[in-house]
Amino acid sequence: MGATDTAVETPRKRRLRAAGWCAGLAVLLCLTVVWAASVGPVTLSTATVARVVLDALPGVEFRTTQTAEAVLMAVRLPRVALAAVVGVGLAAAGTVMQGFFRNPMADPSVVGVSSGAAVGAVAVIVSSASVPFGLGRQLAAFAGALLAGFFVYLLATENGRTPVATLLLAGVAVQTFLGAVVSLLIVQADDQGLREATYWLMGNLHGATWEKVVVALPAVVVGTIVLFAFARDLNVLLLGEADAGSLGVPVERTKRVLLAVSSLLTGAAVAVAGVIGFVGLVVPHAMRLLVGPDHRVLLPASALAGGSFLVAADTAARTFVGGLPVGVVTAFVGVPFFLFLLRRREVSGL
Repeated sequence: MGATDTAVETPRKRRLRAAGWCAGLAVLLCLTVVWAASVGPVTLSTATVARVVLDALPGVEFRTTQTAEAVLMAVRLPRVALAAVVGVGLAAAGTVMQGFFRNPMADPSVVGVSSGAAVGAVAVIVSSASVPFGLGRQLAAFAGALLAGFFVYLLATENGRTPVATLLLAGVAVQTFLGAVVSLLIVQADDQGLREATYWLMGNLHGATWEKVVVALPAVVVGTIVLFAFARDLNVLLLGEADAGSLGVPVERTKRVLLAVSSLLTGAAVAVAGVIGFVGLVVPHAMRLLVGPDHRVLLPASALAGGSFLVAADTAARTFVGGLPVGVVTAFVGVPFFLFLLRRREVSGL
């Protein structure tokens, strides 16, 4: 009876542990957002932040100062919200790419999506093209990301099958080629275009607006939900495509969906924030150590942790280190942590 009880309780305990991790990470994200909204050249209390946010809701009125409202609603909260959205998208896409390729070194840019977005954005910057609503750079980057992902998929697909190894090699080739295109565009830019393009390629959230949040949010929310719906199939794919097929997983269709949605998430994130590295690489690594390899837990945990990580990194970038692009801060933090993880895996024999 005791053995039976233990066997019955084990899945329940596993679910409770997963729910506990996700709830804790959700609370951490909320606390990080509140902290980020509070700090800056004008320091605001947590109560002031809460009052301003609640006052913005329909039918709710709180007594707030015009200064606090202007600082939060026009400048600070759009940037914090954009950092959270971009962090969630990059971490979710990175988690799926690492599982998809069965390679912990994979990240959201592995299939050339980030390079495609860079070509689109830099082309608009260099040409000084204008698009209604001021979203030309974002729209061009998003289109470039999706086209690059689609082209890599076409290159790697033959007779209805898309071998993972071929997809990886095609992604590396396309990424290298598009990097050369970006370099060519930058060489032809004037001084102003050169500065703007270089700053964008570093990854930054300066000039964040609610419009940019609205552009990225639907893609990130819907994409993350779709990826979570395929978490079980991704777990089975880790066993190998032949075994996954024998267990009833539609392998090729699942790979197409995972690749397309991950590209969508990455494209949406890069379009509004530039090329930000290490979020989609380091965060899934760290969460895998905490919650294990089950993507039904790992995916939401990584998404929440990615949001917290990028919000904290951007807050440090704009507050403590003189306004550096957030991509520089994530690299400074991500590289040592990633080397620590590699060393830990080597010592433990993983």
